[in-house]
Formats: sequence, C-alpha cells, structure tokens
Amino acid sequence: MTAQLQPFDDAALSETELVAHAKAGRREAFVALMRRGNQRLFRVARAVLRDDGEAEDVLQEAYVRAFANLADFRGEASIFTWLTRIVLNEAHGRIRKRRPTVELAHLEAVQAEPGRILAFPGVDDPEQGAARAEVRRLLERAIDELPEGFRVVFMLRDVQGLTVEETSDTLGVKPETVKTRLHRARRLLRQALDAELASTLTGAFPFLGPRCQRITDAVLARLAA
Repeated sequence: MTAQLQPFDDAALSETELVAHAKAGRREAFVALMRRGNQRLFRVARAVLRDDGEAEDVLQEAYVRAFANLADFRGEASIFTWLTRIVLNEAHGRIRKRRPTVELAHLEAVQAEPGRILAFPGVDDPEQGAARAEVRRLLERAIDELPEGFRVVFMLRDVQGLTVEETSDTLGVKPETVKTRLHRARRLLRQALDAELASTLTGAFPFLGPRCQRITDAVLARLAA
C-alpha cells in the first residue's frame, strides 16, 4: 500500500522544516516559502529596478533559479537571506543589461553637495485619511529617487523592518555602511517623513493577493515544466 503524506500545515512549520520539505520536492513547501518571502523579496527587487513589472519578472527568475539549486543551500543563514541575495543578483544583472552602472561613491559625493536634499511636497491637508493611497504613492516616488545603495538599505531597514545585522548580512556590507547609508537616505526623505507619513511605511509597495498568487502559480508551472 502506498504511504500517504501527512496533512501539510505550513503555519505550524518552522523555516528549517519548510526548507527540508522543499528539498524533498514537496510542492506545498515551495508555496509556503514563496508566500512567506514574497513581500520582502518583491520590495528588494522593486528597490533596485523601480518598476513593478520588472520586479515581478526578477522575482520569478530568482525563485526558479533558487529552487533548482536548493540542494546548494546549507542553512548557514536564513533561507530568505539566501533568496534575497539571489534576487539582488538577478535585479543587478538586469540593470547591467539595460544601462551602465554608476559608482555609489560618486552618488554619495553628489548627494553630499549643498542643496541636493530631495524636494518632496508637504502634506498638511485635513483630508489626509481619505488621501492615504495618494500619500503612499508620493512616498514611493520619493523613495524611487534615492540612489540605489541608499534605496535598498532604506527598503530593508525602514520598510521591511530588518535589523542592521540582518541587512548587513543580506547585502554583504559592514554594519557601519548600513548605518551610514540609512542615515543619508533618511536625511534625503526627512522633510517628507513627518509623523503623519511614518505610519504609511509598512504599507508601502504592498504585495497584494493577486500578485502573490500570480507569481506563485507562474513559478510552480515553470518548475513543473
């Protein structure tokens, strides 16, 4: 008699257990890992590419590459740190194909010049509650204007909520570099991020249900093929 698989309750499984199931080829584990990581990974890709469609494409490619090479994951860091690095590699590869890169040191020097603080419209309308979505769009556009090195750190630290150490490990830079880039990113946005805007940060770049499901289904279809 064929052994029956036990019911799969991904909410009760740890990250390590999910990875073990995924390495064993269990489809539900792939789905659970994608659902847990989709928003963070999409935000990282979006921070580099500044385009929703390209970020989705990169996320799909990164998942397919990662799941095809899951045996290489040794568990020395979180699976989501490993996936984030793959997403960053995919995103930067796409950037290299479409335009020359600009050295971050040059961007930092430019941003240090007097008068280069990012301009951002003030928001003091008493109807702010009804205009929350528009405020978020303004915030996202302002974040898009940050130099990439600052933008990715800001996305991981202030939007996604990673610690300095997690961000440092994910990006492969020193904790001091993370702190410096975050400080400069915040300085560029400071005039925009008053108390009323701060509460919208966790809702910026939302990974809505349809997009999450679309990417999950597309990855599973490619893996099956």
